[in-house]
Amino acid sequence: MPPDQTPVRSAYLDLVVRGALTSDPAQVEATAHFDRIIADLTAARPKGLFSLFPKPKPVRGLYLVGEVGRGKTMMMDLFFGALPIREKQRVHFHEFMDEVHAGISAFRKSARGRGDDADPVEAVTRPLLKSGLRVLCLDEFHVHDITNAMLLDRLFEKLFAGGVTLVATSNVLPDELYKDGLNRQLFLPFIARLKEETEVVVLHAAQDYRRLKFAGQQVYAFGTGPQVRAVMDRLWLRITGGEPGQPGVVDSIGRQIPVPLQSMGAARFNFADLCEKPLGTRDFVRIAHQFDSLMIDGIKQMDRTRSDAAKRFILLIDSLYDRGVKLAASFEAPLDQLATDDKTAFEFQRTISRLNEMQSEEYLAKGLRDAVPLEAHA
Repeated sequence: MPPDQTPVRSAYLDLVVRGALTSDPAQVEATAHFDRIIADLTAARPKGLFSLFPKPKPVRGLYLVGEVGRGKTMMMDLFFGALPIREKQRVHFHEFMDEVHAGISAFRKSARGRGDDADPVEAVTRPLLKSGLRVLCLDEFHVHDITNAMLLDRLFEKLFAGGVTLVATSNVLPDELYKDGLNRQLFLPFIARLKEETEVVVLHAAQDYRRLKFAGQQVYAFGTGPQVRAVMDRLWLRITGGEPGQPGVVDSIGRQIPVPLQSMGAARFNFADLCEKPLGTRDFVRIAHQFDSLMIDGIKQMDRTRSDAAKRFILLIDSLYDRGVKLAASFEAPLDQLATDDKTAFEFQRTISRLNEMQSEEYLAKGLRDAVPLEAHA
C-alpha cells in the first residue's frame, strides 16, 4: 500500500530504517489503528459548495492502553504529525481538564453563569466546537478524583455529539478507570460511552524502551568546554535514538515556552532557557507533562547574584522529580558546591538529595508517576 495511505506506519518504519527505533511487532500493529482513523477522517471531510457549515460526521477514535515505556506517546506523536488537518489539538489529559475547570469557574462568575438555565459544560465545549475541532488527542488518560469523574460523561457527550474524534493513551483499561472511586456507579455511563466512541487497543510491546535509553548510562557531566559538550551530545543521541531533534514549544497558560530541541519524547534546554527566564511551577509542571526525558546543559553555580535562578531551579527539579522525568545534565560545579547562597542553602539540600537520587539506576529504571492535576499547583 502506498505510504500516503499508511502515513503513520510509513513514519514508524522510516524511524526503524534510520535506527531511531527497534521494530516492535505490537507497535507496527498499532500503526494500522492510527492509519484507519486518518483514512476515516479524510473520507469524512466535507467537500463542495455546501461544506462551509457542514454537519460533523463522527469518526470512531482510539484508546491506546499499555504499560509504561511501551511507546504510546511516541505513537501519538507520529499520528498527530501525520494527521493532515488543522482542526486538531494535542494536550495532556490533566492539562485539558485543568482548562475545562478554569473555563467552568470563569463562566460561573459571569453574568450568564448566574442564570437559572446556565450550563457550564455547554459554555466550555461551545468554543471548542465553534473552532471546528475535529480531533482531540489526550495523553495519559487517567481519572483519580471525583470532580473529573462526575464531569466527564456530560463533557464528552457534547464533544462526541459535535463530531469530535478522541484519540487517547492510557496505562489503564476503560473498565479500570476510577476504580474503587467514590460513587463510581455514576461514572459507569462514561465508561460505556468511551468504549462506544473509541476502539480500545492494548499495546503489548515487548520492552520498556524508555528504560533502555538510560540503562548503564552516566547521566551527569561536570565542568565546561567542548569535552563536556561532546559527552552531552552523545548522550542526547542515545536518548533520541540518533535523531538530532528540532525546535518546538510548550503551551503554558496562554503563552508558549520555546524548546530549543525536542525528539522522541525528550527535550534539550540550556540552564538559562529554564532558570533565567520568568517561568514558574505551572510552567515546569507542563514541561514535565510533555516530556519523559529532559537534558539541561550548563547548569551554573548559584551564588547570591543568581538567587532567582536558584529558586526556579529548585522548583524545576521538584516538578521533574515528582513526575519521574529522567534528567541528563551538565553542571559547572559538583553537586555539593552547586549553591553558595545562604538564603537558599536549606531548600537546596533537598534539591541536591533529589539530584543524587535522579542519577541512580533505581530512579532511571522506574516509569513516570501519575501526573498531578495542575490545579494542585495553583
